[in-house]
Amino acid sequence: MQPSWREIVNKKLKFPAELLDAIQEGDLPWVQHLLEASDGIPRQQAEGEDRAWREALNLAIRTGGGEVTRALLRHVRFDFRQIHEALLVAVDANRPQGVKMLLERLGHIKSFSLAFFDHSIDHSRFAPGVTPLTLACEKDLYEIVDMLIRKGHTIPRPHKVSCTCPECSNGRRYDLLKFSLSRINTYKGIASRAYFSIASEDAMLTAFKLSRELQRLSCKEPEFKPEYLSLELLSQEFAVELLGMCRNQSEVMAVLNDLGEGEEEELDSQAFEEGIPNLARLRLAVNYNQKRFVAHPICQQVLSSIWCGSLSGWRGSNTLWKFFVSCSIFLTMPLLSLLYWMAPKSRAGKMLKIPVIKFLLHSASYLWFLVFLLAESMVLQQRPEVFLGRNQSVWESSLHMVWVAGFFWYECKEVWIEGLRSYLLDGWNCLDIVILSLYLASFALRVLVAGRGYLHCRDPSSPECHYFTRAARHEWHPEDPQFVAEVLFAVTSMLSFTRLAYILPAHESLGTLQISIGKMIDDMIRFIFILMIVLTAFLCGLNNTYVYYQEAQRLGSFNETFPFLFWTMFGMEEHQVVDMPQYILAEFVGRGLYGIFTIIMVIVLLNMLIAMITNSFQKIEDDADVEWKFARSKLYLSYFREGLTLPVPFNIVPTPKSLFYAVRGLFRLLCCSRPKRQQDFPPIPTIANAALEDEGLRGESCRSYRLQGIQALVQRYIDTARREFEESRRKDLGNRITELNQSVSHLHSEVKQLHPSLSAHPVPASPLDEASVLHRYILRVRDSFQNFSHASGSSGLASPAHVMVHQDEAAGSDPLPCLPELSLGTQGEMSGDGAGLESQAGEAGYPSSLPAEGAHTSLSP
Repeated sequence: MQPSWREIVNKKLKFPAELLDAIQEGDLPWVQHLLEASDGIPRQQAEGEDRAWREALNLAIRTGGGEVTRALLRHVRFDFRQIHEALLVAVDANRPQGVKMLLERLGHIKSFSLAFFDHSIDHSRFAPGVTPLTLACEKDLYEIVDMLIRKGHTIPRPHKVSCTCPECSNGRRYDLLKFSLSRINTYKGIASRAYFSIASEDAMLTAFKLSRELQRLSCKEPEFKPEYLSLELLSQEFAVELLGMCRNQSEVMAVLNDLGEGEEEELDSQAFEEGIPNLARLRLAVNYNQKRFVAHPICQQVLSSIWCGSLSGWRGSNTLWKFFVSCSIFLTMPLLSLLYWMAPKSRAGKMLKIPVIKFLLHSASYLWFLVFLLAESMVLQQRPEVFLGRNQSVWESSLHMVWVAGFFWYECKEVWIEGLRSYLLDGWNCLDIVILSLYLASFALRVLVAGRGYLHCRDPSSPECHYFTRAARHEWHPEDPQFVAEVLFAVTSMLSFTRLAYILPAHESLGTLQISIGKMIDDMIRFIFILMIVLTAFLCGLNNTYVYYQEAQRLGSFNETFPFLFWTMFGMEEHQVVDMPQYILAEFVGRGLYGIFTIIMVIVLLNMLIAMITNSFQKIEDDADVEWKFARSKLYLSYFREGLTLPVPFNIVPTPKSLFYAVRGLFRLLCCSRPKRQQDFPPIPTIANAALEDEGLRGESCRSYRLQGIQALVQRYIDTARREFEESRRKDLGNRITELNQSVSHLHSEVKQLHPSLSAHPVPASPLDEASVLHRYILRVRDSFQNFSHASGSSGLASPAHVMVHQDEAAGSDPLPCLPELSLGTQGEMSGDGAGLESQAGEAGYPSSLPAEGAHTSLSP
């Protein structure tokens, strides 16, 4: 009785024991016979043999047998998990044809990881959360990544660390480790060069944003900090490499300038005013702390060319000439400011707008401000009788407020131009806020004292009038406003001189030292926290020990104990202070605490601080060029903005140009008119628009010039990566051929050594041994290399290797017995990464182990 149709369809297919050997040897008829494929109906797998069928399909893909893989997919029903793992194997082995077959089998189903909620032992070789797209991106397989993206595969962006959505909550609850590893593997795919190049419209901007996101995640998830920092470094390197693909200045300016997101992708209103571009992309890189991108030679060349402007000879001039020009600008600063105020559009006025001249002009103004501060201090020293009481007027001690008013107006305009958020991102601006606040507070207190004296002196006989006008200094209250004003002025004067360090990055050596000092201050701030904990602990201990004894004059109160312990750290106190002979127990405890404090503070903590400072300095020195160029770039960019040309304090006087701009802005506001700028540069030639035909020009004119430039850079980057891959593959093939040639030569010499002994003791040969084993060995090697050539897309005359086999046809040669199988050298010799030739041969189509027999061979790559 013949089986019914239902029985034929539901028939289970048991896993044949010889299937793996047939797949290993690539014997397609044998595989089809084992699969019982005579009727052509796909069979269901027998129960309990899931892992065996997975191994069979994975082995077929790994060995590169396309027909064998197609036969397995045609005659065996594989479920989604098996196809998903096979797809991962195909991606891992870089088999585009296998990936294509498996994608066709999946159809419209998008591959994803199903291992999140599985508590069973995972036998997969791939980590949780790894999808075919993330694996292909991690390995930078551009062809496979493009294939998967065209099929609709995407990499979903991981949620925030603090996300409480059901998906994240369930993932943490079921298996926290798999959830975390899935996030890491997802970011590995997103941070790859292949995903940036193919899946992003603006690859450079995507790399910037991802780098900042990974930097934040390294702080929020410190357990995976090394992984996040390595991925952040990859993102930064990709942006740097993409910038290095630029070929002309037009492409560079298109990449570094943000052209806006308007209807016609027009230039920004401030992009090319006064001949200086806004360099929005470069400013974004500075805000995102992309140091290597900013320090790239292309960026530095653009910044240096804008910095010098029309003074092309400034960069090549010697130091003496630059010093002479700087001194001349310092002495003539008031005259130059008046000239620009009167004629900003003149030739001299336009020269003052050059960034380097503007920098020197503002630096000269600040130096004049410091000179006035020193002059005020000297006047205070020369005329103490005037400034000890209330005799001086407000303006006699507040001439510096003229500069302070100019600085205040300068900072207000800077906030208006840059925006509050960008303004606060700069640490020097925060210091400016502190300095100006202290100056204004000091001046306001002086005005308060003068105002209260004026109000109370309406009745000259009142005590308040005497206090605020004629009272001596020793009669003032401890919280007198003038006391506070004088202290604030002293502190602010010190901060004003430290503000001069802002201009140090203009010089390479001084700039590097300034950066190192900044890092050291950061270390000291962190160290002070530990220092205060230890100091407070011993402060309480010593104070509670000596508080009961009147004999301890320097100890027993917090006001006396704290200075004693503080100066002990610097060796400026005597140890006899803790001695109290009449109270032995208290003296013993006090001496013990004081000795432990000295050991911890002087020997341990201070040396630790020195080590921290040394480490920070060494880090800066190891990367001094990048650090200095990044700091110098921030200094340059601060002087590239339109406006803010007049130095302090001349900027507080309205200029005719500012009045004209104010009237024009009011007119445009009332009339709702805004002039539009047109692009004054041609589209970038790309592979798709290589000829730059008229139709192409009209079609590309509607697109963003910046996006065109970035896409052209990405295309060049992909082509360069592919050429490097082919070159490395070609070199790897040459190395393998050389090693094979050496192994065959060594085998040939060994056969020659065995030949005399075999001649003395002849062994009868069977007719089956007429073809020597070595001859078959060489033929298999030749076939393997031919298969490799076909797989790599080169054959015939263009093949990367030619194998010539010469069989010894001497008439009197004795047949040789069969030799055991020989591998091509040791695994350590044949594989640079520690893997044996067997694993490499499996990837490139080589046989894993081949028999060898005597023959004369010659291999020529």
